[in-house]
Amino acid sequence: MSFTLKQARYFVGAAEYGAISRAAVELSVSQSSVTEAIKDLEIRLGVKLFERRKRGIELTHDGHVFLRHAKAILTEVSNAEINLSNRENAVFGELNLGVTSLTAGYVLSDLLSRFRRAQPYIDTRAIEDTGEYLEHLLVGGELDIGIMVVTNLRNHHALHSEILVVSPYRLWLPLGHRLSRKESIAIEDLAEERLILLDVDEMEAESMRLLDVFAQRPTIAFRTRSVEAVRSLVASGAGVALLPDLIYRPWSLDGERIESRDVSGQLPVVQVGLVWRRGANITATARSFISVAQTFHAPRLR
Repeated sequence: MSFTLKQARYFVGAAEYGAISRAAVELSVSQSSVTEAIKDLEIRLGVKLFERRKRGIELTHDGHVFLRHAKAILTEVSNAEINLSNRENAVFGELNLGVTSLTAGYVLSDLLSRFRRAQPYIDTRAIEDTGEYLEHLLVGGELDIGIMVVTNLRNHHALHSEILVVSPYRLWLPLGHRLSRKESIAIEDLAEERLILLDVDEMEAESMRLLDVFAQRPTIAFRTRSVEAVRSLVASGAGVALLPDLIYRPWSLDGERIESRDVSGQLPVVQVGLVWRRGANITATARSFISVAQTFHAPRLR
C-alpha cells in the first residue's frame, strides 16, 4: 500500500529530532498527527520504524533503511517544485568549495543537496583536504568558501568565518553497557573505562581539551583516524568514546547498535562553519551558498 508525502515528512522530522514532541513543534502540527502518521506508516510498510525510549525515540535498522528512501523522495519532490517555480531567481556561474574529511562526511551532502535544490544552475565543485591546506587555498583565492572546523583557524587575520553547527561531545556506548542504565553520567564515571580516541588533525585541539577534563589521564585503548573504526570498536565492547554529536550514527558497519548519552562536565564542543577570505569580492554564487547555509541544521540521529 502507498503512503503520503505528509507521512514521509512527519517520519523524517521525528527521525531527525529524536522525539515526537520536538518534531511536532518544528513541523507546526500536533503530536497526535505525527504519532498517527508514523503508526500508519509502520502498518503500511509492515515493519517497526522506531523503538520507544524514556528519552525519546530511536530508529530501528528498518527505520534507517526507510529514512534514506524517504529523504530521497522528499528531495526529488522539492527539486521539482523549485525548478518549476524559482527559475526567475536562478543564479548562474561556478562555485569552488573546500571541505575537510569531517565536513565532507557529515555536513557537505545535506548542505549541497539543499543548495542544489535552491540554485540548480550553479556549477558546484568541491575538493577535500586538510584544514591547513584549505586555508592556504582560500587565502590565495583558489577557493570561494571552505566548510570546516572553525575553532582552530590559523589565519584569523586573513579569513572570515561564520559558525553553522555547534556540536557538543557525547558518550558512545555499546548496547547494554553498565553506564547506559544510569540516569545521569559524570566524567568521573568514566575513570575505569577504556577510551577509543579519534585522532584527526582538524579536531586535535578538541581532543587535547577532552583529555584535560579527566582528573587522571584515561586509558587509551585505541587511537584511529577512522570514525567507522571507532563505531565498530565501541559496538564490539572494546571501549567507549567521547565524540561530537555531529558524527554519531546508531549503527556500526556490522549492524551492531551504539548508544549515545550526555555527560556532565566541561566537555569541548566542535564548531563547524563557513570560511572565506577577508576583503574578497564575494561572488553571486558564493552569496547564494552562504544564504542557504545560514538556514542549515545538521540532522541528529537517535
